[in-house]
Amino acid sequence: MCSENSDPSLPSTAARRPLKTRGHAWANGLALWLARKRVAPNLISLMSLVFALIGGFAFLAIPGTEGGGRPGLFVLAAVCIQLRLLCNLLDGMVAVEGGLGSRSGEIYNELPDRIADPLLIVPAGYATDFAFGPELGWTAGLLAVMTAYIRVLGASTGLAQDFCGPMAKPHRMAVLTVAALVAAALAAANLGGIVLAIGLVVIAAGALLTAARRTRAIVRALEAR
Repeated sequence: MCSENSDPSLPSTAARRPLKTRGHAWANGLALWLARKRVAPNLISLMSLVFALIGGFAFLAIPGTEGGGRPGLFVLAAVCIQLRLLCNLLDGMVAVEGGLGSRSGEIYNELPDRIADPLLIVPAGYATDFAFGPELGWTAGLLAVMTAYIRVLGASTGLAQDFCGPMAKPHRMAVLTVAALVAAALAAANLGGIVLAIGLVVIAAGALLTAARRTRAIVRALEAR
């Protein structure tokens, strides 16, 4: 079964991505602190876009930066990717466990995610500084959005949301983070672009496979009704 959440033939009214991180003491403590401060989950969701935008600009600035500035920009992009994911984790925890959810929360939960993915992935293509880099970035970014579209499409038919990989959001962000950090370490040898390009190829190929797996699972579940 492709779904990591539940049987995709069953509807889900409150689908949440299965994350082991939710069980960690630090995550629960931070979410509790935010809930006590009455920080709106929707605001946390929007902050994920801010971090994605900063990370995207860091990637875009890399080709025009010389010398020791490049490693710093790669690291900044990697940090922003992880801060974006942290916001994605905490908005749901503050909303559900913290009891601060709103009726419009689903929009704030989903829409920023769809924007944040290409905001980070597409600029990474330009950061490779290769002739085909932009096309690679756009391909990986569009395929990333496609995986989420298929997941929501399945839910629109009454099925449970399917979060299976191999290149779901946490996976592609992990690949991009590792690629950025390795690129930072190898920037002095002018190998950062190659590392980033390899990461984008992995994301694109994995997202294509993920889209195919999710589509197959949806079709099988619908035909089995």
